[in-house]
Amino acid sequence: MPRRSLPTFQDAARILGEKRTRPVRRPPPPAGKSLAPLLRDLDKKFGQGAGALVARWREVVGPEIAKRTQPVKLVKGRNGGPSSLEIRVAGPSAAIIQHQAHDILARVNLFLGAEAVQKLRIVQGPLRVQAAAPPPRRPKPLDAAEEARLAEGLSRATDGPLKDALMSLGRGVMRRGG
Repeated sequence: MPRRSLPTFQDAARILGEKRTRPVRRPPPPAGKSLAPLLRDLDKKFGQGAGALVARWREVVGPEIAKRTQPVKLVKGRNGGPSSLEIRVAGPSAAIIQHQAHDILARVNLFLGAEAVQKLRIVQGPLRVQAAAPPPRRPKPLDAAEEARLAEGLSRATDGPLKDALMSLGRGVMRRGG
């Protein structure tokens, strides 16, 4: 039966008050929260990945071998075939590393898990140099005249953490020639 007129504001409020609305949908939980237990179980079952091997290469193979080698990639075998680890070796060290291949494989398998790698593929080439961070430089201290001028400028400030912070900021600005 068609309606003849629209409901009034009071009728609409009464109708909406009587009807039960759907609850607001909750957002899904963060994916990281749900995946953390799964990843932990996979890590226990299959060992750490190749990324961990690259990050801890020096610890895994020792400092002498790490100076001459870098892991390039870990290739999983197809259909259950043997997996191989490709390492880059600096020039003439390849012969020495080839003689130590059995020891390197044993250490890598100890880190990644039993029988994670069956073959070692040696590629000669230059090693990528890891850029080391330069040691932090100590800034030169201000001379007595500059220190006195800074203290005079802040003489009206009350002693406390704010004045100390302003002194530190002023020293930094004056060192840079500002």
